[in-house]
Amino acid sequence: MKAGMTIQEMSVEVLRQSKAKEDYLVDTRRLEMETYDASIVMRMLGDDGFDVIEPLDIRSIAHKQIGTYLNIPVKYYDRMLASNPELLAINVNSWFKRNPEQRMLRTLDGAARAFRSNRYRRIDNLEILQAILPIIGEMPDARFESCQITESKMYIKVINPRLQTEVSVGDVVQAGVMISNSEVGEGSVSIQPLVLRLVCLNGMVVNDASIRKNHAGRVNSADENFLLYSDETLAADDHAFMLKIQDTVKAAVDEARFHQVVDIMRGATEARMATNDIPAVVKLASKDFKLTEDEGNGVLNHLIEGRDLTLYGLANAVTRQSQDVESYDRASKLESIGYDMMTMSRQQWNRLNQATTESAAVAVVRTAA
Repeated sequence: MKAGMTIQEMSVEVLRQSKAKEDYLVDTRRLEMETYDASIVMRMLGDDGFDVIEPLDIRSIAHKQIGTYLNIPVKYYDRMLASNPELLAINVNSWFKRNPEQRMLRTLDGAARAFRSNRYRRIDNLEILQAILPIIGEMPDARFESCQITESKMYIKVINPRLQTEVSVGDVVQAGVMISNSEVGEGSVSIQPLVLRLVCLNGMVVNDASIRKNHAGRVNSADENFLLYSDETLAADDHAFMLKIQDTVKAAVDEARFHQVVDIMRGATEARMATNDIPAVVKLASKDFKLTEDEGNGVLNHLIEGRDLTLYGLANAVTRQSQDVESYDRASKLESIGYDMMTMSRQQWNRLNQATTESAAVAVVRTAA
């Protein structure tokens, strides 16, 4: 599992961000993108044409969301941003004024970090922490294995060492839970079971048993730009959802559910890989599960080093590769992909093996010719 912050470091940062962030509802006709030196900024203008706040830097996620909202193709948006920001500003400003709409602009540390609908329901990281920390505190010996706040998400990965067993002799796994949230609309609140393999500290996120809450709600509206204060009272359904989060965190480390996942792991140890062309198996699996070429090469190396040529070994090679990627977001995604790969259908697994067998046979014929 990729290393991150301690829970103490995360708590300090979440509290800092909760005080530093500001949210605005704003008519798009009052937003103006402008080049400034070598960068591009977002201005929020009042009725008098003057800035309501200091011009904002624009983070990558906000850029992506602006482009999506205005239906500007990603490649063209990125090309303008990199090589012709003046043209990008002209495009964005024109469409902001042509199709006016009230939007939510989320800001932090002098930067626009998200550009969302006025229906966007803020479920913030501080609320999640306040809901789950008391519950985790009641779990004897529970430990925070890895935590992180990225530009797009908050991650909390907790292990319950009292709930452990062996997949095979000496291969010990422990139960856990991953809680994630995105304040910028890059994913719903999610609580998923997590399994930690002690032999290599790989984490595997279980994708078929989770709770999710989308950030959508009633329309926020205003006649003019205004600040949405962070101490706004939670709606009754959000309060109920926080209670559900607490119940789900408890259930995520349920003993019966944990042993169901372990049984799946044990079954995967019996699914042997076609050994006549291991690189081809990995290449096809990487394509099916959308791994990059570098990630696929890393998975192949870890598979060979692990010497476990089974579906279980392949899935563990993917989760081991998660420790090598730079992005914590991508590392967490690879932990999920590892589980998806381990639970692929028998038909898909047979197809991968059959394809590599046929590929090897063709290679033999060509060599002979």
